[in-house]
Amino acid sequence: MTETTGYTDSAESPESTDSAESTSPSRRSVIGWGGAGLALGAAAAGGAVALTREGSDTQLVAADGGAVPFHGKHQAGITTAVQDRLHFAAFDVKTTDRAELVQLLKDWTRAAERMTAGHEVGEGAYGGLPEAPPDDTGEALGLKPSRLTLTIGFGPSLFDERFGLKDRRPEALIDLPKFPGDNLDRARSNGDICVQACADDPQVAVHAIRNLARIGFGKVAVRWSQLGFGKTSSTTPDAQTPRNLFGFKDGTRNIAGTDSARLDKHVWVSGKAAQGPAAWMDGGSYLVARRIRMNVETWDRTPLQEQEDIFGRDKKEGAPVGRAKEHDEPFLPAMKPEAHVRLAHPDSNNGATILRRGYSFTDGTDGLGRLETGLFFLAYQRDVRTGFVPVQTSLARADVLNEYIQHVGSALFAVPPGVRGKDDWWGRALFS
Repeated sequence: MTETTGYTDSAESPESTDSAESTSPSRRSVIGWGGAGLALGAAAAGGAVALTREGSDTQLVAADGGAVPFHGKHQAGITTAVQDRLHFAAFDVKTTDRAELVQLLKDWTRAAERMTAGHEVGEGAYGGLPEAPPDDTGEALGLKPSRLTLTIGFGPSLFDERFGLKDRRPEALIDLPKFPGDNLDRARSNGDICVQACADDPQVAVHAIRNLARIGFGKVAVRWSQLGFGKTSSTTPDAQTPRNLFGFKDGTRNIAGTDSARLDKHVWVSGKAAQGPAAWMDGGSYLVARRIRMNVETWDRTPLQEQEDIFGRDKKEGAPVGRAKEHDEPFLPAMKPEAHVRLAHPDSNNGATILRRGYSFTDGTDGLGRLETGLFFLAYQRDVRTGFVPVQTSLARADVLNEYIQHVGSALFAVPPGVRGKDDWWGRALFS
């Protein structure tokens, strides 16, 4: 689909977490709450739980914690093995005080360290002063970390006059062009800051965004958010390729999370791309988020052969036209000129390659008896001008899949490098 099933072949096809360094936050490192609380514990399937002591804190440690390291050169949640659930939120910054925004980013970082490790925020969800609201919202009590990752990004609108960042806006952080067929809802587009929460448990992901919104009350406000399920791409090539809501395998050629050569070439900002105004982006990436409505009722009445011609792959195996296996190299001339795979392939776009982490969504109905459903497309790249933009331009002009989809939300964010340790914080290089 326009990048719907989302650039099925615009990326190249393993997985590791993004973080190489793991530093556990100390009890004293949590800013603004006066100490650490109970760790979130979760019984494993058989109910095995270990009880440990850290100072005066009692911690419940699950037999299988399922935590992804938070610290590292790059933020977790990019090359990390794609989790099953998503809660994505874009925030508008309401404060005009630079110091207040910096303190919020520090507070958010400390909270993210704890939540991704499976701990409660601050002094926890209970046991504090009865006259004060608790530091943690509490709905993840007893749940595992569920491989929670939290990934932050900064939108173009943050680089206005408010915080003295205008001369630090990278050239690659462009205002995305309007593509043919776009029908964007401004209320579901853009934002000063985004946070991508991915986890294997939806409640863990929702809990993380809710806590960050609570901590930021009065300084930031949620502009829009999106829940996602059923990952539509994988960074693990030896895993089964997921299917999108049109029933086709998606992301067959996605970049592998362990393919350092392609990641350095297509995803991570470094070298000349991390100079001048973009120097603070060294080790970061650029994230495009697009909400794509899928007209499933129309698609479901489309003949199978036509569906396969539209994608350029067969529905059962996922093999490209004229090939036997999903991962066989596509022979583009065998496909129809307007086939999605052919138009999205790097060979059709001067080598343009992106890393995808999209999710399906269903948000009730549209009031006309149709499901409000589709793809929440997420793509990371070194530079959108040589990644997303040329591929989407090609797809928007000619992809026959456009008859069944429509882009209704859009945003671009600069994703800074990872947090290196307990004294580092999200966006430090930008604000320093």
